[in-house]
Formats: sequence, C-alpha cells, structure tokens
Amino acid sequence: MTLLVPMYAHPAVDPDAWAALALSAPQLYGVVLNIADGPGTRPDPAFTAAARTLRAAGVRVLGYADADYGRRPFRAVRADLRRHREWYAADGFLFDQTPADAAGMRHCRRLARAARALGGRTVVLNPGVHPAAGYASFADLLITFEGDWAAYCAAPAPPAWTAAHPPERFCHLVYGVPPGLCGLAGRTAGLRRAGVHCAVPGHGPNPWSAVPPGLVPAAVGEEG
Repeated sequence: MTLLVPMYAHPAVDPDAWAALALSAPQLYGVVLNIADGPGTRPDPAFTAAARTLRAAGVRVLGYADADYGRRPFRAVRADLRRHREWYAADGFLFDQTPADAAGMRHCRRLARAARALGGRTVVLNPGVHPAAGYASFADLLITFEGDWAAYCAAPAPPAWTAAHPPERFCHLVYGVPPGLCGLAGRTAGLRRAGVHCAVPGHGPNPWSAVPPGLVPAAVGEEG
C-alpha cells in the first residue's frame, strides 16, 4: 500500500506538514499540488520551494487540474498543465472531476495525451467512482472512490473488469474517517484491490488540509 496525498494547505501556513511529506518519501505514490483549484494565476514561491524539496526527496509531484466532468474547455485545462510544468516542474498531473462514462472517454484521452506531450510522466484520473473499463488503457492511476467514511463503508464491490489490472492502478480517497480508523480504511482499500489510498479525519470543504495520521511518526522512525 502506498499513499497519494492531496496536500491542499499552503506551505507557509503549515510548513511542518510539507516537511513531513518529504521525510515520508518511501511511503508515497505522490503528492498533489493544488495552489488555487489549479496552478493559480502566477507562480507562488512557497509552492515552488515545496515542490523542489519533494522532488529532491524522491517524491512524485502531481499538478492539480479540474476537468469539471468534461465541461471545462480543453484549452483551459491544457493551460493549467503548462503552468504546472513551467512554474512547479510537476512530474505529472491529477485530473479531478473527470467523466466516468464511455461518452467522456475521448475527451479524457485527449487530456492524457496533452499531459504526456508536455512532459507529464504520470496521469491520474479522478472520477471518484469506477469508470468505464476503457479509462484504464490510458491512465496510470484511477481514483475509483472519493468520499466520506460512511459512503466508503457502503461502497459496492469493484466491477469485474478491475481484476485485469494490478491493484497499483487504483486509488481510494476517504475523508471524515473516525479517529483511530484511518489504518482500517487503508486495509479496506487493499481488500477492495486499491493499492494506493489516502484516509484522513478531515471534514468540510477542504478535508485534505493535513497529512494522513501515522505518516509523520513512521517517517521520523525511519529517519532515526
């Protein structure tokens, strides 16, 4: 099991969280860089420095781009990708709110091609549910669940087509996890064939404002 961490807190506000991520490099699939629902309108020196530190530690940095379920124009999304590469040297990209049906596949495939043409080595799609099987043919990682703990407990079993792919191709993001149960959420992800996950106790409009519980002690212990 490895962690994909959406780190949606400013480095100047919570520098310890960003430092903990750099220390935790062996446990991480990657860290998602989200300045302002994307790269923002101008480079932010704090995020530039944070991204540089993560890369130096061997952590994959993924720039966040909102696809708005296929409604956002292709050119606008591609412009975000270019800024992430030019300003923060992103290693790859996470496309949030992607379509999940077969009708949206052509648009997402085009986005993935644009990402790779700009130098993105990793393409992550986040429909938040299991999409049509064809999405797995051009994404490195599919986020097939994003939601709160109650919804996660009631989530259906993965569809049969997922068995044709290794667990490392799937990710679950769970927030609102009761204290002490984030480890259980991670084990549940593994049982549901998701080899990448992130589970946090956060609630509200931005539950991803802190590192996952247990990440910092593990990293510090390894350093020692």
